[in-house]
Amino acid sequence: MKPTAFVTGMTGQDGPYLARLLLERGYRVYGLIKRYSNPNLENLAWLGIENDVELVTGDITDDGCMNHLVRQIRPREFYNLAAQSFVGVSWDLNKLTTEVNCMGPLNILNAIRQHSADTRFYQASTSEMYGNSTGGQQDESTPFHPRSPYGVSKLYSHWITVNFRESYGLYACSGILFNHESPLRGRDFVTRKITDGVARIRLGLADRLTLGNLDSQRDWGHAQDYVEAMWLMLQQPEARDYVVATGEQHTIREFLQEAFSYVGLPHWSQYVSSDPRFKRPAELHSLCGNSGRARELLGWQPRCDFRSLVRDMVDADLERLKTPQ
Repeated sequence: MKPTAFVTGMTGQDGPYLARLLLERGYRVYGLIKRYSNPNLENLAWLGIENDVELVTGDITDDGCMNHLVRQIRPREFYNLAAQSFVGVSWDLNKLTTEVNCMGPLNILNAIRQHSADTRFYQASTSEMYGNSTGGQQDESTPFHPRSPYGVSKLYSHWITVNFRESYGLYACSGILFNHESPLRGRDFVTRKITDGVARIRLGLADRLTLGNLDSQRDWGHAQDYVEAMWLMLQQPEARDYVVATGEQHTIREFLQEAFSYVGLPHWSQYVSSDPRFKRPAELHSLCGNSGRARELLGWQPRCDFRSLVRDMVDADLERLKTPQ
């Protein structure tokens, strides 16, 4: 019998990559999509797996729904990737951000505890929980100081996962993932906004790209590498939390330079402007992770470097724009 996995956030970036990995490993994969919505399965289709994932409707903020689904499916593994994940709008949507990012994981954990205690649970945590941490790279022991409603809400889901593990003996762990991108990243995220804008400018479909803070420094990896770390976390004899990161830091300006140069436009500043309206109320300036625990205990390491990541995203956006819709 095939092992079963339940994945929330199936229409986002990480869900489809994780689903493909699980399918390749022989899993039966269930994917959650929101009720009363016309789901956008574009990312699943991009990977060619839109007909291979068993989609179920529901809402992680509905505890009755989560109880029903967990009791019915009893998955071997449950990956919670669903979230209100737009950091910049979490100030305006702070209540929604809190409900989805806090109550959702709590509902899932309660359902697992009550109906399927052997299910192994993965919670998608984030480097945004660290805020403007000082002292070099961040690891599992670095103090948290989130700088946005999004970061605060994710810190709750992180700690409630730890508490259910310690209090009830559940196999529950958090992956503290640093920034990870891909061609499946939404256009509202700065990296995809850049690569989509670069492709449009290169093809003569646009002449300007407007961004916010150009000096932010991030640790960027490829989502395809990071979902492998998620899976590895649930294959261990003991549940633990892990930082997943490349350990390399780059600025938005470096991302712009790499993307524009790749399409033969080396003077990126001619095409880019910075608008204060796109800056956050509390800026998070620098993040860089130390994934030593994941590398040692999981045998994980990133395969895609920064340059390859940027070029992969630019190539995908050029292909999309050249292909008739």
